[in-house]
Amino acid sequence: MEVKIGVQNVARELTLDTNQEGDEVEAAVTKAFSDGETVLALTDSKGRRVIVPTAHLAYVEISSPTVGQVGFRS
Repeated sequence: MEVKIGVQNVARELTLDTNQEGDEVEAAVTKAFSDGETVLALTDSKGRRVIVPTAHLAYVEISSPTVGQVGFRS
């Protein structure tokens, strides 16, 4: 899954590829807000952890993995 995280007052979004399913990522985001946790922590496909304070989250976009394109697109 590709996950894009928007952070308040930051021009660039965080993008990571994760081996987690979309439902798992959604559950982690929902849990971070509903349980009053102060951070959202996700692990990417290379084992790196991304930790964002929930107070500064603007949005979380969950999409299917991007497939590399070769050649011309029409």
